[in-house]
Amino acid sequence: MSTEEEPTTQVYDLRVVVERIEGRSVCGMKVGDHIDLTESSRLSLPEGQHFCMYALAACLPLLPAKQRALAEGDWMAQDSHVACPDPEERLIMRIERTDLRQIPTEELT
Repeated sequence: MSTEEEPTTQVYDLRVVVERIEGRSVCGMKVGDHIDLTESSRLSLPEGQHFCMYALAACLPLLPAKQRALAEGDWMAQDSHVACPDPEERLIMRIERTDLRQIPTEELT
């Protein structure tokens, strides 16, 4: 039996929130709609809510970086806004950190 603790990784849970819509909401989303990313890889929506696939696709490349601790002054630590790619909507989302978890490193991919 090993007496050493298993290594863990600190990962933030995130919430992507519709902050504002500067155009018209073609996809039916409204200010305050959100999606949560928890436990490193689990996406969830509030009951009865939807989230536009194209808006989510704009956020996906940024989420892994926002889940990790960032160096002071890193632009990713400062910038939390993402725009939906639909120019008609001009939907602006904000990525928020909601909780910090310790996850066994072997459970992460």
